[in-house]
Amino acid sequence: MSSENAIILYDIPSTAPGNAWSPNVWKTRFCLNYKGIPHKTVWVEYPDIASTCKSLNVAPTFMRRNTGEPTYTVPFIVDPSTGRAISESFAIAKYLDATYSDTPRLVPEGTEALQAAYVVAWDSQTGGCTRFVVPKTFGILNEASQIFFRESRERIFGKKIEELLPHGDEAKEVWAQYEAGLGKIARCYPEKDIWAMGVSPSFADFVAGGEIYWIRLLLGTDSEEWKALVGWHGGRWGKLEEALRKYATVY
Repeated sequence: MSSENAIILYDIPSTAPGNAWSPNVWKTRFCLNYKGIPHKTVWVEYPDIASTCKSLNVAPTFMRRNTGEPTYTVPFIVDPSTGRAISESFAIAKYLDATYSDTPRLVPEGTEALQAAYVVAWDSQTGGCTRFVVPKTFGILNEASQIFFRESRERIFGKKIEELLPHGDEAKEVWAQYEAGLGKIARCYPEKDIWAMGVSPSFADFVAGGEIYWIRLLLGTDSEEWKALVGWHGGRWGKLEEALRKYATVY
Protein backbone atom coordinates (compact mmCIF):
# COMPACT_ATOMS: atom_id res chain seq x y z
CA MET A 1 0.00 0.00 0.00
CA SER A 2 1.35 3.43 -0.95
CA SER A 3 1.33 6.32 1.49
CA GLU A 4 -1.31 7.99 -0.70
CA ASN A 5 -3.64 5.09 0.10
CA ALA A 6 -2.89 5.06 3.81
CA ILE A 7 -5.81 4.05 6.01
CA ILE A 8 -7.38 6.98 7.83
CA LEU A 9 -7.93 6.37 11.54
CA TYR A 10 -10.30 8.76 13.30
CA ASP A 11 -9.57 9.75 16.89
CA ILE A 12 -10.52 12.43 19.43
CA PRO A 13 -7.90 15.14 20.07
CA SER A 14 -6.71 16.30 23.46
CA THR A 15 -4.22 18.59 25.14
CA ALA A 16 -2.16 15.63 26.36
CA PRO A 17 1.35 14.94 25.03
CA GLY A 18 1.05 12.99 21.80
CA ASN A 19 -2.66 13.85 21.56
CA ALA A 20 -3.84 10.21 21.67
CA TRP A 21 -5.72 9.02 24.76
CA SER A 22 -8.84 7.05 23.81
CA PRO A 23 -8.58 3.41 24.96
CA ASN A 24 -10.83 2.24 22.15
CA VAL A 25 -8.79 3.97 19.47
CA TRP A 26 -5.60 2.60 21.00
CA LYS A 27 -6.95 -0.88 20.22
CA THR A 28 -7.07 -0.07 16.51
CA ARG A 29 -3.81 1.87 16.50
CA PHE A 30 -2.05 -1.14 18.03
CA CYS A 31 -3.66 -3.34 15.36
CA LEU A 32 -2.48 -1.17 12.48
CA ASN A 33 1.04 -0.78 13.85
CA TYR A 34 1.38 -4.50 14.60
CA LYS A 35 0.38 -5.32 11.04
CA GLY A 36 2.64 -2.61 9.64
CA ILE A 37 -0.20 -1.05 7.64
CA PRO A 38 0.40 2.60 6.65
CA HIS A 39 -2.13 4.89 8.24
CA LYS A 40 -2.67 8.42 9.45
CA THR A 41 -4.81 9.91 12.19
CA VAL A 42 -7.53 12.48 11.61
CA TRP A 43 -8.70 14.20 14.77
CA VAL A 44 -12.42 14.78 15.32
CA GLU A 45 -13.99 16.50 18.33
CA TYR A 46 -16.78 14.65 20.14
CA PRO A 47 -19.69 16.76 18.79
CA ASP A 48 -18.51 16.17 15.21
CA ILE A 49 -18.21 12.37 15.34
CA ALA A 50 -21.77 11.56 14.26
CA SER A 51 -21.84 14.02 11.36
CA THR A 52 -18.39 12.87 10.21
CA CYS A 53 -19.50 9.24 10.23
CA LYS A 54 -22.66 10.01 8.30
CA SER A 55 -20.74 12.00 5.69
CA LEU A 56 -18.38 9.05 5.17
CA ASN A 57 -21.12 6.37 5.23
CA VAL A 58 -19.70 4.85 8.41
CA ALA A 59 -22.19 2.56 10.13
CA PRO A 60 -23.22 3.30 13.74
CA THR A 61 -21.10 1.53 16.32
CA PHE A 62 -24.27 0.30 18.02
CA MET A 63 -27.96 1.03 18.48
CA ARG A 64 -29.16 2.14 21.90
CA ARG A 65 -31.26 -0.60 23.48
CA ASN A 66 -33.86 1.68 25.06
CA THR A 67 -34.45 3.98 22.10
CA GLY A 68 -33.03 2.23 19.05
CA GLU A 69 -31.09 5.41 18.35
CA PRO A 70 -27.90 4.95 16.29
CA THR A 71 -24.73 5.80 18.22
CA TYR A 72 -21.50 6.77 16.51
CA THR A 73 -18.17 6.45 18.29
CA VAL A 74 -14.46 6.18 17.60
CA PRO A 75 -12.57 4.30 16.37
CA PHE A 76 -13.60 4.16 12.75
CA ILE A 77 -11.42 3.88 9.69
CA VAL A 78 -11.64 4.69 6.01
CA ASP A 79 -9.54 2.56 3.66
CA PRO A 80 -8.90 4.36 0.36
CA SER A 81 -7.55 1.15 -1.18
CA THR A 82 -10.93 -0.56 -0.96
CA GLY A 83 -13.32 2.33 -0.44
CA ARG A 84 -14.55 0.71 2.76
CA ALA A 85 -15.46 2.54 5.96
CA ILE A 86 -15.53 0.41 9.12
CA SER A 87 -16.53 1.21 12.71
CA GLU A 88 -16.02 -0.63 16.04
CA SER A 89 -12.60 -1.94 16.99
CA PHE A 90 -13.28 -5.69 16.77
CA ALA A 91 -14.98 -5.30 13.39
CA ILE A 92 -11.98 -3.25 12.23
CA ALA A 93 -9.59 -5.97 13.39
CA LYS A 94 -11.47 -8.64 11.46
CA TYR A 95 -11.59 -6.41 8.38
CA LEU A 96 -7.84 -5.85 8.53
CA ASP A 97 -7.21 -9.59 8.80
CA ALA A 98 -9.44 -10.33 5.81
CA THR A 99 -8.16 -7.49 3.64
CA TYR A 100 -4.46 -7.62 4.51
CA SER A 101 -4.02 -11.36 4.83
CA ASP A 102 -0.26 -11.18 4.23
CA THR A 103 0.24 -9.43 7.59
CA PRO A 104 0.22 -10.95 11.10
CA ARG A 105 -3.28 -11.96 12.17
CA LEU A 106 -5.09 -10.12 14.94
CA VAL A 107 -7.69 -12.84 15.35
CA PRO A 108 -5.91 -16.15 14.69
CA GLU A 109 -7.98 -18.70 12.79
CA GLY A 110 -10.45 -20.48 15.04
CA THR A 111 -10.19 -17.94 17.88
CA GLU A 112 -12.87 -15.38 17.00
CA ALA A 113 -15.27 -16.60 19.71
CA LEU A 114 -12.42 -16.72 22.23
CA GLN A 115 -11.34 -13.18 21.39
CA ALA A 116 -14.93 -11.96 21.67
CA ALA A 117 -15.30 -13.70 25.03
CA TYR A 118 -12.11 -12.02 26.25
CA VAL A 119 -13.58 -8.61 25.38
CA VAL A 120 -16.76 -9.39 27.33
CA ALA A 121 -14.75 -10.67 30.29
CA TRP A 122 -12.48 -7.62 30.25
CA ASP A 123 -15.38 -5.19 30.16
CA SER A 124 -17.21 -7.00 32.94
CA GLN A 125 -14.23 -7.07 35.32
CA THR A 126 -12.42 -3.76 34.82
CA GLY A 127 -14.99 -1.04 35.40
CA GLY A 128 -13.26 0.02 38.61
CA CYS A 129 -10.79 2.25 36.81
CA THR A 130 -13.45 4.51 35.27
CA ARG A 131 -14.02 6.55 38.41
CA PHE A 132 -10.35 7.53 38.29
CA VAL A 133 -9.82 8.13 34.59
CA VAL A 134 -13.14 9.61 33.45
CA PRO A 135 -12.81 12.82 35.51
CA LYS A 136 -9.19 13.20 34.40
CA THR A 137 -10.14 12.58 30.77
CA PHE A 138 -12.47 15.56 30.98
CA GLY A 139 -9.51 17.69 32.00
CA ILE A 140 -7.44 16.95 28.87
CA LEU A 141 -10.19 17.46 26.29
CA ASN A 142 -10.57 20.55 24.19
CA GLU A 143 -13.47 22.82 25.12
CA ALA A 144 -15.68 21.66 22.24
CA SER A 145 -15.41 18.05 23.42
CA GLN A 146 -15.62 18.87 27.13
CA ILE A 147 -19.22 20.06 26.83
CA PHE A 148 -20.28 16.88 25.03
CA PHE A 149 -18.26 14.64 27.37
CA ARG A 150 -19.69 16.21 30.52
CA GLU A 151 -23.29 15.94 29.37
CA SER A 152 -22.97 12.34 28.18
CA ARG A 153 -20.97 11.02 31.15
CA GLU A 154 -23.07 12.75 33.78
CA ARG A 155 -26.13 11.21 32.15
CA ILE A 156 -24.49 7.76 32.27
CA PHE A 157 -23.19 7.98 35.85
CA GLY A 158 -25.98 10.05 37.32
CA LYS A 159 -23.63 12.50 39.03
CA LYS A 160 -21.28 15.37 38.33
CA ILE A 161 -17.93 14.39 36.79
CA GLU A 162 -16.17 16.01 39.74
CA GLU A 163 -18.04 13.66 42.09
CA LEU A 164 -16.78 10.52 40.37
CA LEU A 165 -13.16 10.69 41.52
CA PRO A 166 -12.80 8.76 44.80
CA HIS A 167 -10.58 10.00 47.64
CA GLY A 168 -8.92 8.59 50.73
CA ASP A 169 -10.11 5.20 51.89
CA GLU A 170 -12.73 5.06 49.17
CA ALA A 171 -10.03 5.47 46.51
CA LYS A 172 -8.07 2.59 48.00
CA GLU A 173 -11.19 0.43 48.06
CA VAL A 174 -12.14 1.19 44.44
CA TRP A 175 -8.59 0.55 43.23
CA ALA A 176 -8.53 -2.73 45.15
CA GLN A 177 -11.72 -3.74 43.35
CA TYR A 178 -10.00 -2.98 40.06
CA GLU A 179 -7.04 -5.14 41.11
CA ALA A 180 -9.42 -7.99 41.92
CA GLY A 181 -11.10 -7.69 38.54
CA LEU A 182 -7.78 -7.75 36.70
CA GLY A 183 -6.80 -10.71 38.84
CA LYS A 184 -9.67 -12.74 37.39
CA ILE A 185 -8.41 -11.91 33.90
CA ALA A 186 -4.81 -12.69 34.85
CA ARG A 187 -5.75 -16.19 35.99
CA CYS A 188 -6.71 -17.02 32.39
CA TYR A 189 -3.10 -16.59 31.22
CA PRO A 190 -0.32 -19.18 31.42
CA GLU A 191 2.01 -17.91 34.13
CA LYS A 192 4.93 -16.83 31.93
CA ASP A 193 3.08 -15.65 28.81
CA ILE A 194 2.66 -11.92 28.22
CA TRP A 195 0.32 -12.41 25.26
CA ALA A 196 -3.15 -13.91 25.58
CA MET A 197 -2.47 -16.35 22.74
CA GLY A 198 1.03 -17.23 23.96
CA VAL A 199 3.77 -16.46 21.45
CA SER A 200 2.44 -13.37 19.68
CA PRO A 201 0.00 -10.49 20.17
CA SER A 202 -3.65 -10.70 19.24
CA PHE A 203 -6.66 -8.42 19.44
CA ALA A 204 -7.24 -9.41 23.08
CA ASP A 205 -3.88 -7.93 24.08
CA PHE A 206 -4.73 -4.67 22.37
CA VAL A 207 -7.99 -4.49 24.32
CA ALA A 208 -6.06 -4.77 27.57
CA GLY A 209 -3.34 -2.44 26.31
CA GLY A 210 -5.79 0.27 25.31
CA GLU A 211 -7.06 0.58 28.85
CA ILE A 212 -3.62 0.36 30.39
CA TYR A 213 -2.31 3.14 28.15
CA TRP A 214 -5.35 5.25 29.07
CA ILE A 215 -4.61 4.79 32.76
CA ARG A 216 -0.89 5.50 32.34
CA LEU A 217 -1.59 8.77 30.56
CA LEU A 218 -4.35 10.03 32.84
CA LEU A 219 -3.04 8.95 36.24
CA GLY A 220 0.66 9.35 35.42
CA THR A 221 3.54 7.00 36.04
CA ASP A 222 4.32 8.68 39.37
CA SER A 223 0.86 8.01 40.80
CA GLU A 224 0.43 5.44 43.54
CA GLU A 225 -2.26 3.74 41.47
CA TRP A 226 0.02 3.24 38.47
CA LYS A 227 2.91 2.02 40.61
CA ALA A 228 0.59 -0.54 42.13
CA LEU A 229 -0.93 -1.64 38.82
CA VAL A 230 2.36 -2.44 37.08
CA GLY A 231 3.28 -4.77 39.93
CA TRP A 232 0.00 -6.63 40.21
CA HIS A 233 -0.23 -10.31 39.28
CA GLY A 234 3.45 -10.92 38.89
CA GLY A 235 3.99 -7.67 37.04
CA ARG A 236 1.80 -8.87 34.14
CA TRP A 237 0.30 -5.49 33.26
CA GLY A 238 3.58 -3.61 33.52
CA LYS A 239 5.19 -6.16 31.21
CA LEU A 240 2.31 -5.82 28.75
CA GLU A 241 2.64 -2.03 28.73
CA GLU A 242 6.35 -2.34 27.93
CA ALA A 243 5.80 -4.98 25.24
CA LEU A 244 3.24 -2.79 23.47
CA ARG A 245 5.50 0.24 23.16
CA LYS A 246 6.79 -0.92 19.76
CA TYR A 247 3.21 -0.71 18.45
CA ALA A 248 2.31 2.62 20.05
CA THR A 249 3.51 5.16 17.46
CA VAL A 250 0.91 7.79 16.62
CA TYR A 251 0.88 8.68 12.93
